Amino acid sequence: MPIISQRGLEMPASPIRKLVPLANKAKANGIKVYHLNIGQPDLKTPQVAIDAARNLDLDILEYSPSEGIKSFREKLVKYYDKFHINVTADDIIITTGGSEAVLFSFMACLDPGDEIIVPEPAYANYMAFAVSCGAVIKTITSTIDTGFALPPVEEFEKLITPKTKAILICNPNNPTGYLYTQKEMNQIRDIVKKYDLFLFSDEVYREFCYTGAPYISAFHLEGIENNVVLVDSVSKRYSECGIRIGALITKNKEVRANVMKWCQARLSPPLMGQIMAEASLDAPESYMLECYNEYVERRKFLIDGLNKIPGCYSPIPMGAFYTVAKLPVDDSDKFCQWCLEEFSYEGQTVFMAPASGFYTTPGVGRDEVRIAYVLEKEELAKALKVLEKALESYPGRKL
Repeated sequence: MPIISQRGLEMPASPIRKLVPLANKAKANGIKVYHLNIGQPDLKTPQVAIDAARNLDLDILEYSPSEGIKSFREKLVKYYDKFHINVTADDIIITTGGSEAVLFSFMACLDPGDEIIVPEPAYANYMAFAVSCGAVIKTITSTIDTGFALPPVEEFEKLITPKTKAILICNPNNPTGYLYTQKEMNQIRDIVKKYDLFLFSDEVYREFCYTGAPYISAFHLEGIENNVVLVDSVSKRYSECGIRIGALITKNKEVRANVMKWCQARLSPPLMGQIMAEASLDAPESYMLECYNEYVERRKFLIDGLNKIPGCYSPIPMGAFYTVAKLPVDDSDKFCQWCLEEFSYEGQTVFMAPASGFYTTPGVGRDEVRIAYVLEKEELAKALKVLEKALESYPGRKL
């Protein structure tokens, strides 16, 4: 029997999706499952996007350009201008979701053995994409006790070696909801400049910042314009996860030329997705305001509810629609599995993502979970009650 690749063996399973078969089995047994595990917004996709698909007037659904449809890229320029991100259509490459933008960034900028410094907890697929291209993730741990603030600059410099090629950040952060401050972004800029590193910046949640402080993009940082590769997606801001449209944006011409080779190899990003995404840019301001206000209310409701449960603690996330919470359990992987396999309260249970999968440091995050507040408040209230009852019944509860 042929032997599968070492790369395949090293590829981590998704902490977000690996328990899906258990959730499906619970639902097949009549259990109501509250999905707090995945960042799939439940808010409606903009009507202009749905209408664009319904009213499509094409005789042939052909390949689009490898870099994406020009009119869409030109329209994105105006969108980014609203956030004082000054780019041209040529700086933008449309990708098959933000995930492909991360993967192509890695493939174009990193060689096998090159190292990327990533604050953890971090979006688990970053590790998977690093494995795909042979790069090595070096994590710097932020902690729940500090609200997941960025560690001091000295901790970054301890990790830098001759193989260090890049720093990767997600701002606002998935999974913690943390929003980097101007001081922290300047700290990152100074390290990138000092060691001439790439800065990969995942900014797909920029619309969802809940502080009075201005949103700081990597493109706002002076002196590292050619070091920055920005990752974006329409999945979260327009509830369009299924159309798989993202973007890779950089002013570095060499990086763009290299990325284009990967784009040409995969032929083109989804045509229908681009048509819908382009139409979404015409969604009224009221659409984004309604989404924003809904997440603000859900955030307060969830965090207040979590912190009332004995033994639970969550800092207040300042962006995105996630939080990492500490639970009074021996092992969150076991607890999340137990909730789906063995527990129900009045025919209900909860599905959360064990936070251990968002860390690479062994043993860290074993009593933490990531919760996505992508359910309406009435559903969140029920999920919180079920979680409280689960913690009361769990055999591995910490006293």
